[in-house]
Amino acid sequence: MSDSPRPHEPTPPRPADEYDDSVRAELTRLRESIDNIDAAVVHMLAERFKCTQQVGVLKAEHQLPPADPAREARQIARLRELAESAKLDPAFAEKLLNFIIAEVIRHHETIADGAR
Repeated sequence: MSDSPRPHEPTPPRPADEYDDSVRAELTRLRESIDNIDAAVVHMLAERFKCTQQVGVLKAEHQLPPADPAREARQIARLRELAESAKLDPAFAEKLLNFIIAEVIRHHETIADGAR
């Protein structure tokens, strides 16, 4: 019996210390870019939530409902189009926006409960 992988089995990954220096450097460069993008995403979400908190306060002051299904549907359609043009899976973009919207609504409900 041979130690080499059979054609239908994937080759096991090599330990990181076996990569040559150019591969390690490229991985480091790409991962640093990913880390920077992740930081930007977190900061953008923080800014978005600052705005939605203000919307929640305004809604509470005027006894408006925490959710706005028509606006949410428009935003989802808009984000799906943006995702398609950016070559991002529109279903993923929709799931992400639905997650964010649910959190915003939860914040708005909390704000409204505090205003009563």
